[in-house]
Amino acid sequence: MKFIIQRDKLVQSVQDVLKAVSSRTTIPILTGIKIVATEEGVTLTGSDSDISIESFIPCEEDGSENVEVKTAGSVVLQARFFSEIIKKLPMDTVEIEVQNQYVTTIRSGKSEFNLNGQDAAEYPHLPQVEEQNVFRVPTDLLKNIIRQTVFAVSTSETRPILTGVNWKLENHELICIATDSHRLALRKAKVEAENNITCNVVIPGKSLNELNKILDDTNELLDIVVTENQVLFKAKNILFFSRLLDGNYPDTSRLIPAESKTDITVTTKEFLQAIDRASLLAREGRNNVVKLATLESDTLEVSSNSPEVGKVVEQVQSNSIDGEELKISFSAKYMMDALKALEGNEILINFTGAMRPFVIKTLHDDSMLQLILPVRTY
Repeated sequence: MKFIIQRDKLVQSVQDVLKAVSSRTTIPILTGIKIVATEEGVTLTGSDSDISIESFIPCEEDGSENVEVKTAGSVVLQARFFSEIIKKLPMDTVEIEVQNQYVTTIRSGKSEFNLNGQDAAEYPHLPQVEEQNVFRVPTDLLKNIIRQTVFAVSTSETRPILTGVNWKLENHELICIATDSHRLALRKAKVEAENNITCNVVIPGKSLNELNKILDDTNELLDIVVTENQVLFKAKNILFFSRLLDGNYPDTSRLIPAESKTDITVTTKEFLQAIDRASLLAREGRNNVVKLATLESDTLEVSSNSPEVGKVVEQVQSNSIDGEELKISFSAKYMMDALKALEGNEILINFTGAMRPFVIKTLHDDSMLQLILPVRTY
């Protein structure tokens, strides 16, 4: 194998596939990146058997030449060394040549490295995905959906299914739900689906975080293919495979209260900053709890008390308060995460009592919802 390639294109592709490469794998060859050169271009693959990422660099794109392939072939190179080397090469082009015993020469300007490679035939094959269940989402919308849900997945392995985000597709509507049993994030979106397909899968939060880092902010449509145990995201020149989590996702619809006793509308930014200030003292305690109380004339009181450190009280003017008066305590971190995920200048919070979960939504927008369970404070 021998080819000459634009260094910036190679660096970008390596950065992308590197996100799937794990240093702690039981299969030694998976610590490497597989490189395949053909007449069409160069394909790089990284995998840790949960996530696999394939990045393709075409020989020509938009009229400029990226790669000149002199001899087709393939090799697997140690990901850590290969990525460090190409980032630091002196020139704009890189020549890569594989010789006997998979020893690979990397040349750029006056710099030359020899890396020991491995046989690409030993590298596990990517999952074969039958493209029957395909739906399409604009890339920037997908990034928003991930950002607005994935933070609420559980980090504890006691209930593995909760470490993923539940994606349900019905009647061209995608509903994504994440919960760690203390809070819940929900996001709905209309998507383009072929033959009105349905699916109900759980995608690991870790996979979605990595996918989010790779995707560009464009409104180009991205194909999503779902099978029994894999999901494939197809963007321009990138394939991203992730395994799905086994098991049934709990029915969360019962958690979301249908009616409320106290409704508060408040400016998102002011409220977020007040919670942030109150949490400064709450962080010392292990609980990070902030209290919220309704006062006369549409005023809210945000407070926090940490016996060892001190206390903080702040009044926030709300836009409206309807219903019963309320005193409630909750995790400042959960509230701040929820507020950052929502879009819009004004939010509506529906409370159904001091010990019941409460719902936070953007005003006049039903596509997003955040739910938080309060904390008992005695």
